Amino acid sequence: MATVLILYSTTDGHTKEICQKIRSVVQQHGHEVQLISIDDELHVDLGSFDKIVVGASIRYGKHNKKVFDFVARNEKILENKPSAFFSVNVVARKPDKDQPDNNPYMRKFLEQVPWQPNEVAVFAGKIDYQKYRFFDRLTIRLIMYITNGPTNPKTVADFTNWEKVENFGRVISEM
Repeated sequence: MATVLILYSTTDGHTKEICQKIRSVVQQHGHEVQLISIDDELHVDLGSFDKIVVGASIRYGKHNKKVFDFVARNEKILENKPSAFFSVNVVARKPDKDQPDNNPYMRKFLEQVPWQPNEVAVFAGKIDYQKYRFFDRLTIRLIMYITNGPTNPKTVADFTNWEKVENFGRVISEM
């Protein structure tokens, strides 16, 4: 049995939901899992975990700066333990942008950090216009209009392939 840390950065809560699913799968394989927000990671002893998973959402084309700061502070630990990274973004709803090698946000992230995780994944996110503040709703609707996505302000569209999430959980269990 391994101890696994799943650290996440989320804007609207969907990345946390994905992490909870991964945690469930990893626990089913007999591992102990702790799920922690990037906002609370300074209080965590990374050395006490056998594996580290980082999940981060995209908002307005960028991962949260705290994810980059975390990687910079903990590069040696991340490099010396089995580790994984996944990105959650709505552009991954498109088949030509749903894999680590063809997703622009994943590629850019991996180019910007020295850490090379053992495993990487990309998951499509969720649009829930009614949850967003006014400015965010307008901006995201404009982005969706430009990229042929849903623009109805009452839309709730979960583009996540949950089977792919479960498969990633199994990969984490076996790494």
